[in-house]
Amino acid sequence: MTEQQPWQWGEQTWRRHVERVRAGRSLRPAAWPGGARVAVALSFDSDHETIPLRDGETRPGKLAQGEYGSRVGAPRVLRLLERYRIPASFFMPAVSALLHPGEVRDYVAAGHEVALHGWIHERNMSLDPADERELALRAADTLERLAGTRPVGIRTPSWDFSDHTLAITRELGLRYDSSLMADDEPYELLADGEPTGIVEIPVEWIRDDAPYLMMERYGALRPYTPPRDVAGIWRDEFDAAREDGGLFQLTMHPHIIGHRSRMAALTELLDHIDGHGDVWYATHAQVADYVLEQS
Repeated sequence: MTEQQPWQWGEQTWRRHVERVRAGRSLRPAAWPGGARVAVALSFDSDHETIPLRDGETRPGKLAQGEYGSRVGAPRVLRLLERYRIPASFFMPAVSALLHPGEVRDYVAAGHEVALHGWIHERNMSLDPADERELALRAADTLERLAGTRPVGIRTPSWDFSDHTLAITRELGLRYDSSLMADDEPYELLADGEPTGIVEIPVEWIRDDAPYLMMERYGALRPYTPPRDVAGIWRDEFDAAREDGGLFQLTMHPHIIGHRSRMAALTELLDHIDGHGDVWYATHAQVADYVLEQS
């Protein structure tokens, strides 16, 4: 039997696909802790060498680019966060954590969150359900052993979300996900129309350093926006979030943002944010816990 094309689907079919994972009730609170007008949740995906390894790239060039993230980028990020007294969330593939266990300890010692980001930054939409589940459970066990506490949140590698990701997230007992894009503000995830109790802390490519600053030597991907222009976009995002009384969430990568000119631009952005006296800095886990308490 020939598989139907999407234009041939009946309403029951396309509704089933749309409703599998859906945005539920908004979880934006009436107020943020301490009377803050805006919540700021900074995050860093510490991918390091796992991007080339995932694709079977084992030669030194690509691996060195990833190694920069741990050797140079992450320490710079930690120093900047300490300067501004900002807690952040570090989403770390388990293989990256195994390669750099001291980095995990540094995150924890500085009061930051360590959360799930796959096993080897795998493309979960190309995995069968059993493999996706096994890698997720293995990653959670690894981060728990290295960080000393079990992770409570997940950001899927590349923000990919298979038909089985939400079920695995629920099985792991996680409190939040940060991979989807249905809102600017936190919301509850629905599974086939039913509330799950899992908080979505939404991401967006606009608020990610990779689309602006990545470089592929033999591909068409090139940095096309100067770092200070990127910071200008993010500044506008923050200002609008503050005006709305909402959440400003940002996704960065130590091997991308950690270079000197880019850290200068990030510093300017944090100067702008920190110049307001009504900001609540929080990890993604703290945001998830707070909005659930207020709902």
